[in-house]
Amino acid sequence: MKNCVYARTATIAAVLVWTALAGLGQIASPALKRTADGKPDLDGIWQAMNTANWDLLAHGSMAGAVSSLGAIGAVPPGESVVEGAVIPYLPAAAAKKKENFARRWTDDPEIKCYMPGVPRATYMPYPFQIVQGANTLLFTYSYASAVRTIRMGTTQQSPVDSWMGWSVGRWEGDTLVVDVSGFNDQTWFDRAGDFHSDKLHVVERYTPRSNDVIDYQATMEDPEVFSRAWKISMPLYRHLEKNAHLLEFQCIEYSEEILYGHLRHGKGETQ
Repeated sequence: MKNCVYARTATIAAVLVWTALAGLGQIASPALKRTADGKPDLDGIWQAMNTANWDLLAHGSMAGAVSSLGAIGAVPPGESVVEGAVIPYLPAAAAKKKENFARRWTDDPEIKCYMPGVPRATYMPYPFQIVQGANTLLFTYSYASAVRTIRMGTTQQSPVDSWMGWSVGRWEGDTLVVDVSGFNDQTWFDRAGDFHSDKLHVVERYTPRSNDVIDYQATMEDPEVFSRAWKISMPLYRHLEKNAHLLEFQCIEYSEEILYGHLRHGKGETQ
C-alpha cells in the first residue's frame, strides 16, 4: 500500500512538473505538427477574433464617425486584452492619448492606409500569413499588403526606423519569441488613439496551444510614453477553409481623397 502511495505521488508530481514546463515553453509538445528541424510548424493563415483593433481596453458599443452608416459604422463592444486592464501612460502622454481619441476619426493612421505597425498588425480584423523557413519567417498581412521578415538569431541592428520595425526571432522551447525595435512614431495601437514614440520596444511570444491555435503575447516598453512595461495577450486562430489563401487589401485607393484631395481641389488644379 505504501509503495502504491509513493508511486501515485511520484506520478502526480511528474505531471505537475511537465505541465509547468510546458506552460513555460521549455519542453516539446509531441502532438504539434513540426518542421524538419523539430520546431512547431506555424505555416498558415491566422487571425485574431476580438475587438482589440477598436480599443485594447474594455469598451462598450458606440456610434461611428458617420451616423448615416448606422450599425455598419458603429463600434462593437469588447473585453480588454491588456494585462491588468491598464495602459500605464506618463501624464503628458495620457493627455496626448485623450487628444488622439477626440481626433480618432481623422488622425488614426489606419484611415490613411498606412502600415499598421507591431503589434497592431496582428489583431486587425484581417488575416495574416506566416511562411516559415529555417533562418527566417515571413509575415504577410492582408491589410495594406504589409510585410515583415523575422530574422532568426541575428545580431544585426535596424538600418533605419520604419513602420513595421526590425524583427529578430529566437525559439524558447516551442515558443517563437520575436524582439522588435527600430520603429518610427507614426503608428497607433488601436482606433482609440493609444500610441507610442520611436523608442518603442516590443517582445512578442507565439506559443502553439494546438496545431490550429496560437497563444499570442506582446510586451511593450517605451520610456517616453509609458511608466512601465505592459502586456497584451489573445489567441490566434488558423483559417481552416478549403484552399484558404491570403487576399491583399490594397486600401490606398480608398484613402486618396483623404490624403491628396486638397491637392486635387487646389487652385493649381483648376487653372
